[in-house]
Amino acid sequence: MVMTRRLLLIALAASFALAAPARAGERFILLASTTSTENSGLFAHLLPIFTAKTGIQVRVVARGTGQAIKMAERGDADLLLVHHRRSEDRFVAQGHGVARHDVMYNDFVLLGPTADPAGISGLRDAAEALARIAKARAPFLSRGDDSGTHKKELDLWRAAGISPASGGWYRETGAGMGATLNTAAAMNGYLLSDRATWLAFRNKRDLKVLAEGDQRLFNPYGVILVNPQRHPQVKARDGQAFIDWLVSEAGQAAIAAFKLDGQQLFFPSNQGS
Repeated sequence: MVMTRRLLLIALAASFALAAPARAGERFILLASTTSTENSGLFAHLLPIFTAKTGIQVRVVARGTGQAIKMAERGDADLLLVHHRRSEDRFVAQGHGVARHDVMYNDFVLLGPTADPAGISGLRDAAEALARIAKARAPFLSRGDDSGTHKKELDLWRAAGISPASGGWYRETGAGMGATLNTAAAMNGYLLSDRATWLAFRNKRDLKVLAEGDQRLFNPYGVILVNPQRHPQVKARDGQAFIDWLVSEAGQAAIAAFKLDGQQLFFPSNQGS
């Protein structure tokens, strides 16, 4: 419960910072990113380090990847940091972003109740695990929100040759990772989660990691400067300074240093995958 309160305070502080009007002369950039990077506490760890070095504040709007990308497409952010490679590459190819840079990675895990009625414990094939869940008609909770996690889940269902329809055993929450984890815990259901949010989540109840290790569960994050030629209001110089720091030795070391209960949540891309 202590960590849950800590994460709530982090989210509230970020919201207040975003809502606060800029003071005269204040340097800040706006970053559209994901709930996993914000709710895990990663930004609360990283951003003060960057600000102390540069004097540039970073204000984060945490949404699902799909919503974050739409925000950046409108020019309502200076930077985009998300985790769905196809969408990121399309964002750049369509001229919305300047270039994509690898930042870090972790993985997704399939969670479920200890009783495991679908019998997926120990599987490394994520598609096979989903097929067993569908066959057992065991409760499965989907974010259903166009987030990077939701996009990955849909890719895995396609790999399993299954098109689940919302209702019955398959439920779309339309909510973020934390809320979906809470629902799954209450229902003793299965779900897909990024590992960082799972490690930071305290209301685990009877949930546990049941299937992991499939290469298809690899979860890379990329950062992109929103195209200032398309959106002249973009703070390109300060935004690029943040990108340069993230991919530098100092930024990558700061990512590696972020841990909860001794466990590393994200791995810097410059250390290989």
